Amino acid sequence: MKHVTYSDKSLLVGDEVADLLMEYATQLGRMSQTDTVTLRAIGADGNEVSASFLLNPSTILMVESASTTATEPENDLAEQYLQSRINGLRQSFEVPPALASEGAEGDDLTDSDGRA
Repeated sequence: MKHVTYSDKSLLVGDEVADLLMEYATQLGRMSQTDTVTLRAIGADGNEVSASFLLNPSTILMVESASTTATEPENDLAEQYLQSRINGLRQSFEVPPALASEGAEGDDLTDSDGRA
């Protein structure tokens, strides 16, 4: 389990979903995008809660390890969502090799009609 600190709250979530949340926040920041993600977590009082995180380029998020014997909350759907969004953002962030080499040589990247 890991502590996720957001604003003035620290919540416990599973390792995988904590790492995915941090990676997704990073990717959103790189792309200047925003999203809201809801996770099941364990609150400061030890009860299971549903927590929504607003992620944007200025999100301040910290993930740290935790020693606990608590059972991590179920977040399979959130993990799938985060992984699919991370993969999509990575693909849109990467420049295809053909375009990268054409752009590097100064070639015009328009088609015969003058469109990009």
